[in-house]
Amino acid sequence: MTAAAPAFITALEQQPFSQAIAESTWMFPCFESLHVLALTVVVGSVAMMDLRLLGIGSKNRAVSELTSSMLPWTWSAFAVALCAGLLLFSSKASTYYNNIPFRVKMVCMLFAAVNMLVFHLFTARNISAWDYGKPVPAARVAGAVSLALWITIVATGRWIGFTT
Repeated sequence: MTAAAPAFITALEQQPFSQAIAESTWMFPCFESLHVLALTVVVGSVAMMDLRLLGIGSKNRAVSELTSSMLPWTWSAFAVALCAGLLLFSSKASTYYNNIPFRVKMVCMLFAAVNMLVFHLFTARNISAWDYGKPVPAARVAGAVSLALWITIVATGRWIGFTT
């Protein structure tokens, strides 16, 4: 049983650009490809940073150096993935609203944002003490949680295609 979508979801789906995407034979696949390619850059760059926080990858680089070189790529690709994702969502907003994998993906993205915020506000405050060495336990936890969340985001994102 599906819940009725809120009025703003239905209104979004009825917008001319949303209907154009839904009715086009090429627009949805193009935005989906752009979304997936951008998400690949996001997940790849996040994984590099998370593996460093776990003490597994890029051990010869300072955490601060790695994050400062990767974050511009991460944020730029995230912006592209977000825009493409919003366009995809708009074309089937009511369907996605009621889709469990979509909801799980969105909740995981929220948790990933909170995890990143907590890391940057608290754990990274004393980064100079562990920047070149083995990351502190809180940094390793942040890296592990982030990696698990992004794997779940990718998996549920793929699952959406099989359930809509």
